[in-house]
Amino acid sequence: MAADTRRRTDTRSEIQRVALTRFTQDGYDKTSLREIAEDLGVTKAALYYHFRTKEDILESLVTDVGASIEELLTWVQSAPSTRERRVEMLRRLATLARGGVGDMMRCVQQNEVALAALPRTVDLVHRYKDDLWRACMPPEATLEDRLRARVAIMTVLVANRGTADLGGTDDERSETALRIASDVMP
Repeated sequence: MAADTRRRTDTRSEIQRVALTRFTQDGYDKTSLREIAEDLGVTKAALYYHFRTKEDILESLVTDVGASIEELLTWVQSAPSTRERRVEMLRRLATLARGGVGDMMRCVQQNEVALAALPRTVDLVHRYKDDLWRACMPPEATLEDRLRARVAIMTVLVANRGTADLGGTDDERSETALRIASDVMP
């Protein structure tokens, strides 16, 4: 990858990171492109080079997260559903959650009312959660199995970075959540 292309990709990723933090902490409606540009130390014109609107930034985040989730779903569905495979899916999901998937899902949940004007984005995030739940269902799952699978996935997602109020470090929360989720997974 050429240095110029890499720099554009790095800038785009940095814009996404700063915007996601702002959207989650301050709210989507209360965040402006000007504030994102200021946090980055760039002009709005420089920001416009990569994204014209907040909606463009959010859509790019959802698309990037979706690609990661699709890869995980493809992997988990490529072989029969065993408990070992479902627990490995949780481990892989925990890694993704530390890399942004959990942040994105939390952002959408926290801003669901504000994002009502972007139903496609909200629906897509909910579809990803539903797809993850279905992918980790054991064959002929009982009601208890289905509930356990959902609790396991949500445990992994909840333990993500934004939950420092739980105590511990990011690694400790992630490891603890993975241990709990693995115990719960049918």
